[in-house]
Amino acid sequence: MTEKLYEQDPFLVKFETSVVSCVKGKKGFDIILDRTAFYPEGGGQPYDTGRLEPAGGERKVKVLEVHSRDGEIVHTCNHPLEPGTEVTGVIDWDRRFDLMQQHSGEHIVSGLAHALWGCENVGFHMGAEVVTIDFDRPLTQEQLATLEEAANRHLWQVNLPVNITCPSPQELEQIHYRSKKELTGRVRIVEFPGADCCACCGTHVNYPAQVGLVKLLSMEKFREGVRIELVCGGRAFRYLSQVFEQNAQVSRLLSARPFETAGAVARLLARNEDLKARVTALEEDRFAVLAEQHAGAGDVILFEDDLSPDGLRRLCGVVLRTCGGSDICACFSGDDSSGYKYAIGQRDGDLRGFVKELNQALNGRGGGKPDFVQGSVQAPRQEIEAFFQRIFSEGVYPL
Repeated sequence: MTEKLYEQDPFLVKFETSVVSCVKGKKGFDIILDRTAFYPEGGGQPYDTGRLEPAGGERKVKVLEVHSRDGEIVHTCNHPLEPGTEVTGVIDWDRRFDLMQQHSGEHIVSGLAHALWGCENVGFHMGAEVVTIDFDRPLTQEQLATLEEAANRHLWQVNLPVNITCPSPQELEQIHYRSKKELTGRVRIVEFPGADCCACCGTHVNYPAQVGLVKLLSMEKFREGVRIELVCGGRAFRYLSQVFEQNAQVSRLLSARPFETAGAVARLLARNEDLKARVTALEEDRFAVLAEQHAGAGDVILFEDDLSPDGLRRLCGVVLRTCGGSDICACFSGDDSSGYKYAIGQRDGDLRGFVKELNQALNGRGGGKPDFVQGSVQAPRQEIEAFFQRIFSEGVYPL
C-alpha cells in the first residue's frame, strides 16, 4: 500500500519516492509509487497535479490525474517510468492550496449551517470556478447573510488549529461528527473547533485563517432544500477584485460614487423606459401613416429601418388591417450586410408552405402561426424584393 504523505502533511510540496509499477493506461501511463503526496480524487475534492523528476536528470514526467483504484493510488502520467526508478515528486502548489482553501471553507460553512439550523450537507462539488453545497432544508436570504458573516468571523476570531485524528471504534462512538453515510473501518475525523466536526479524507489548511475569506455567491431552491455557491481564499479575492473593477467602470461611466452606482443605474433604466415609451408612440404614428398610404393596395412589402421584432409585428398588424381582405403584408427591417428580420401576415391565410419556401430561397429561418410568421433572412434587399415580386405576380401563395 502506498504511504499517504498528504495525510501526514498537506503542506508538503516536494518528496522523494520510488516507482513500484508502470503500465499503459487509457489516458497515459499509470504509475504507482511507494509513497506519495499527490491527493487522489475523492470526497468531493479533485486530484492533485504536478510532476515526477527522475533522480538521474532524465525527462520530467507530468502527473495528469491521480485516482484511488482497488486500494492503490494511481498516478496517470504523460510518459512511462521504469519500476525501481527513484524520483522526486513535486506538487502543483497553487492548485493544491486553492483546493485546501475551498474544502476547508466548505467544512466551516456546512458545520455552522448544521449548528445554527440543523442543515445536513447532502451534496458537495468543488468545481474549477465555484464550490456548491446542497442543504436538505430551505434557508432565507437573511439566514444566508448570517451564515456568511459567521463563517468569516470564525476565520478571523477563532482560528484554533484544525484537529485531524483517526480515533478507535470506541472513541468514535463518543464523537458527534457529520457524515453522509454510516462508516466502518478506519474513519478520519477533521475538526474545525467551534465550527465543524466531520468525517473526511481530503486535504485542509492547518488554521482557519489560512482560508482567508468566504464569499457566498448565490442560493437557489434544490429539491427539498437549497444549493449554495461559494468561493474561498484566492478565488474569493479574485472574484471580489473583478466585481470591484466592474463597479469602478460603471461608476466612471455614470459619474456616480462607487456606493451609489445602483441608484444611478435605476435612474438610467427609468429614463430608458420613458424613451422607449416615446419611441413606441412615434412608431405607432408612423405605422398609422403607412397603413393609410397602403389602404386597399393589396399585397404589400415594406422596409423600415431599426425596428425590433416587436416593432415589426406591430407594423405588420396595423398595415394588414387596411391593405386588403386576403392579401399578404410583409415587413422587413435590417440591412444587406447583417440581414433582415421579417414579420409576414395574411388574414385567415395559411403561410406555412409560403414561409418554408421563403426561408429556403433567402437563407432564412422562422415560423409561427398559420396567418402570421416571424423570422430573419440573410439576403440583400434586391433578392427579397425579387422573390416577392415573383410570388405576387404568380399568385402561388395560399389564399
